[in-house]
Amino acid sequence: MSHLNTVIRVSQLSKVYKLYDNPTDRLKESLSPLRRIYHKEFYALKDISFSVNKGETVGIIGRNGSGKSTLLKAITNVMTPTSGQVNVSGKVSALLELGAGFNPDFTGMENIYLNGSIMGFSKEEMDSKLEQILSFADIGDFINQPVKTYSSGMFVRLAFGVAINVDPEILIVDEALAVGDIRFQQKCFRKIEELQQDKTVLFVSHDIAAVNKFCNRVIWLNDGMIVEDGEPEEVAKRYQAFMINSQLKKYESMSESKEETPVRDDSYEQDIEPIDPSLDVLGDSKAKIIGISLIDAPSNEKVTVVQPGQKLKLFIKVKYNCVLRSPIIGASLKDRLGNIVTQFNSYVLDNTLDNVDENDLKDYCFEFLMPPLKSGFYSISPAVASGSQSDHVQHCWIHDALIVRMEDGQTYDLPGYMFLDGLKFRAID
Repeated sequence: MSHLNTVIRVSQLSKVYKLYDNPTDRLKESLSPLRRIYHKEFYALKDISFSVNKGETVGIIGRNGSGKSTLLKAITNVMTPTSGQVNVSGKVSALLELGAGFNPDFTGMENIYLNGSIMGFSKEEMDSKLEQILSFADIGDFINQPVKTYSSGMFVRLAFGVAINVDPEILIVDEALAVGDIRFQQKCFRKIEELQQDKTVLFVSHDIAAVNKFCNRVIWLNDGMIVEDGEPEEVAKRYQAFMINSQLKKYESMSESKEETPVRDDSYEQDIEPIDPSLDVLGDSKAKIIGISLIDAPSNEKVTVVQPGQKLKLFIKVKYNCVLRSPIIGASLKDRLGNIVTQFNSYVLDNTLDNVDENDLKDYCFEFLMPPLKSGFYSISPAVASGSQSDHVQHCWIHDALIVRMEDGQTYDLPGYMFLDGLKFRAID
């Protein structure tokens, strides 16, 4: 590709830090008449060279301490390199460490204009962008409170809202999206997908699924040097193998399935949790999902934290607003990026439901074993349709209606779509 398309060029970049065993050693070194050395040199970056072309989305991966954040600080002029050069062509908007670029004593509103002025925008230009920023951040009246009072989730909402709405030519995101809740994370990733059409994106993350989905190229750093620079899936596979072999051997084989705990009487005596009213309920409104709960089967207790192999029940409550023939009840399990891990419904389980009348209120239950997923957050999106698997009409679906956290799961991604063991379905009379 032509050099005319290069927007970031890093040439033989190094960053060396002096490490002292004792605080007084720094003074001793500066005063030593014989120029005695009291420090050790630590290379955060060592002779790094690469270029990024306009329109590329480049992922940067590596374990903690590999030099990822140091590299981004050099690219954004936050840090001065020891040697080498960084040339950037285009307006950069960076979402680095939480707090970078914001004055904690200023309100959210004041920080919006502060960041705009740093980016070179006038007050009038920021006025025109304000509605988009506030709509994306969605933090309500907190916009007029000092940001030092914000939770980390609220902070990243505002920071990302500003970063993407100042019309950057290059967007740099450094792991900040790991802070927000899963719904906001998915909203951010959808926005990044939009920006990819005509922007350049540098994306630093430990989340290999995110890197594979959004990046068309990946740079793997280790000990301040580039190990590989290439196609995402291939580089990510070798990086994961490296991480597993060097640090995570205890996770190389799946643990033997535990002896099942006897299941209590499966009558469900608790109310199904109502749907969060802030969620968008989509569909033609012939049916409406009004409740959803995830239950630990042995204890019959509601859960939001799950473990691999746990026996679960998913209850879905539906109100029908008209007569429907043979409705289909289903749900999908998605990771934090919105990737579908698995889907299931009553039709594929050969469970034909009775016709329903207007104003009918029905409860349904799926039973399954939680698959061995990566630790982290997942969402469950329920749906109601009618027809068949290949030809159906969606009457109601709710994105991310229920959020669960996988505990004690894998530390690396398992590939591909999963099928749920022990999957059963029934309508509750």
